[in-house]
Amino acid sequence: MVISNTPIRVAVTGAAGNIGYSLVFRIAAGEVFGPDQPVALNLIEIPQGMEKLQGVVMELQDSAFPLLKDIVATDDLNTGFKDANWALLVGSVPRKDGMERKDLLGINGKIFTGQGRAIAANAAKNVRVLVVGNPCNTNALIALRHATGIPEDRFFAMTRLDENRAKAQLAAKAGVHVSEVKNVTIFGNHSSTQFPDFYNAQIKGKPLSDFITDEAWLQGEFIETVQKRGAAIIKARGSSSAASAANAAVETVRLLAHRSPADEWFSVGVVSTGEYGTTPGLVTGLPIRSTGRGTWRVVEGLSIPEFARAKIDASIKELTEERDTAAEALGAKL
Repeated sequence: MVISNTPIRVAVTGAAGNIGYSLVFRIAAGEVFGPDQPVALNLIEIPQGMEKLQGVVMELQDSAFPLLKDIVATDDLNTGFKDANWALLVGSVPRKDGMERKDLLGINGKIFTGQGRAIAANAAKNVRVLVVGNPCNTNALIALRHATGIPEDRFFAMTRLDENRAKAQLAAKAGVHVSEVKNVTIFGNHSSTQFPDFYNAQIKGKPLSDFITDEAWLQGEFIETVQKRGAAIIKARGSSSAASAANAAVETVRLLAHRSPADEWFSVGVVSTGEYGTTPGLVTGLPIRSTGRGTWRVVEGLSIPEFARAKIDASIKELTEERDTAAEALGAKL
């Protein structure tokens, strides 16, 4: 990535929430764009969160980050997305007991409709958008459909947390360090239907099958553990993943901002054009290789065995249903 003396301006919604709090300090410290790249932060909250956000601002000031050149704290979307080069949409309404999925998609749909419009009207011409707030695939679809004039390939839904969870499980099973596990793809939705692809993964540069031969574990416990990891964390600590989600957001933006090695790829949700039998127009997890500065391409030619095909199809079916339910709730075509 080319270093610029001009700060990269990053807008973060839900900036005073648990994920946002874990995220903004790492951006300010240079962990995303590099140790020589200045940054500016546009921190966005709802009106009820502004007092808490002021505390975050004070802590950022007290950290005296050399790379942090400006902080904007606001509850106004137009101000918040003004001149943003990257928009990290972290805040969303979580599903509560008794809430129908349609209700949740309708509530979040209105939030991401407004954010998409505000990004289109105010952000920098080269803006990229990463949606973290769940259901992130469909929220990303809603935002991009309302961000008139911004190319679809500028929008991403985060699947990196699932990828990291999958790598950790595979590393433990193989008895290797997690850094030695590469090329794990999360196909489909960021939900309990996602398919963590182990068939094309590598360990120490070799096929995963050279290290893990227990296919029953791979097709059963491994997938289920990754799919349900978020729920397990909620049960254990009483709240959802925060630091690990922030870490995944940091990694996703960093990976998109820098050129990928020729033999490696990573997972992120992008608008499908039909790759690997996915439905065109949906935001779905796919294997991505970054060409640098926010540009990318889908890795082609991966093997999709029959078992994987069925899992991917099930997740795409769920994404289609989410899109249709959100469109019904919003009274608009997506």
